[in-house]
Amino acid sequence: MSFPTESRLTRTVAGSDGTGISRTRYSTASSSTALALRGLRSWRRVRAAASAAGAWVAGTLTVAGWTLLSVAVVGIGIGLAFGWLEFVAAGVVSAVLIVLSIPFLFSARSYDVDLTLEHDRVVAGSPVSGTLTVRNTGRGIALPGRIDIPIGDGLVDVYIPLLRSDHVHVDQVIVPTHRRGIVHVGPARTVRGDPLGILRREATWADRHTLYVHPVTTALRSTTAGFIRDLEGSASRMVVDSDISFHAIREYVPGDAQRNVHWKSTAKTGTLMVRQYEETRRSRMVIALAASEAEFATDEEFELAVSAAASLGVRGIRDGRDVDVVLGGELPELVRASARSMRELATVTARTLLDDLSSVERAPRVSVLADVTSLAAETHPDASIAFLVCGSTQTARTLQAAALAFPTDVAVVAVICNPEAEPGFRRLASMSVLSIGLLEDLRLLLARGAQS
Repeated sequence: MSFPTESRLTRTVAGSDGTGISRTRYSTASSSTALALRGLRSWRRVRAAASAAGAWVAGTLTVAGWTLLSVAVVGIGIGLAFGWLEFVAAGVVSAVLIVLSIPFLFSARSYDVDLTLEHDRVVAGSPVSGTLTVRNTGRGIALPGRIDIPIGDGLVDVYIPLLRSDHVHVDQVIVPTHRRGIVHVGPARTVRGDPLGILRREATWADRHTLYVHPVTTALRSTTAGFIRDLEGSASRMVVDSDISFHAIREYVPGDAQRNVHWKSTAKTGTLMVRQYEETRRSRMVIALAASEAEFATDEEFELAVSAAASLGVRGIRDGRDVDVVLGGELPELVRASARSMRELATVTARTLLDDLSSVERAPRVSVLADVTSLAAETHPDASIAFLVCGSTQTARTLQAAALAFPTDVAVVAVICNPEAEPGFRRLASMSVLSIGLLEDLRLLLARGAQS
């Protein structure tokens, strides 16, 4: 019997009328394809299961666990192959220890962890208390475990006792805030393992908090901040044709506005006379903070400088003045000598300024103070006073170079921060120089300068 070229097998089945009409055809090619597809799906499932099991083992076994597993495999294998009972005993003991460690992993993910902070913004030196609430959401008893809470670069361990179903454990976590900065708290990570440290399972929770540790500030008197008492503006030495502060009367020249004609003087002299005014400026304060490593001798000097800049900026913002806080921006090494860069902090509110100051750090490759003041003078030509906050490494020459970037009608005050120096006030050409050793010295020296 010969088969068709399509390799089909035909079977004839008798119908109800006795004739062989109904036929069923089976394709050997289709059957092979179906078997191949089923085999491929089975292989993929096995491979996925093996991969998941391998990932579980890799994430569960500690260094001690891998050591015991190696001893178990090698000891039993070599012991049985060569008949060495000592190797078999070592392998069996290692395997038993691994098996006994497995129950300690039960209920590893039955916790519901909630971490809250008392505040999200504090002043440096004021510790923050956090509340850790752990609930057993499983049906059975959760064995004792541990929760790790990353706090900045450190780690806090909180040990959780045995919890029955739906029971809660509350613990307090203290977040240290010794230094200004931005501290990331969390996410909490539950850790469960055996007493010998053979197996360990971890579960990470998505609860993460950002804590702003603001610099320490001192309260400055409103009438002395910036040596400017007039909140609406101060008269400058620029003479203009239209403003608020009256200055003098001069003869009329073509182009002058008729509303500025002084009719009484015109009647007396018989010549048209017009008013002149002194230009009134808004009390805009520019605070330039040095940020290069070479501009400070120690970290204490830099922290004092940040606190001084923060105190000046907060006082100016609360007085309703326009405040701009600038510092050197990061520069690439190749263009460091020929480029300038300036970073401007947010001064919408006192809180936004303190938030930005929390992250300020001195760096080796940033623009020096003289470059920052030149950029600030170009960006804010309407400044009425400028504070230059720097460290003890600044010389009189570098301070004068930084001050010369501003116009002559801008009052410039340099604040030199040196915790080891005595407080003092002196004049350097047209610039006032304050030397402070403590933050409180800033308030006293500003009051003295405003009265002089």
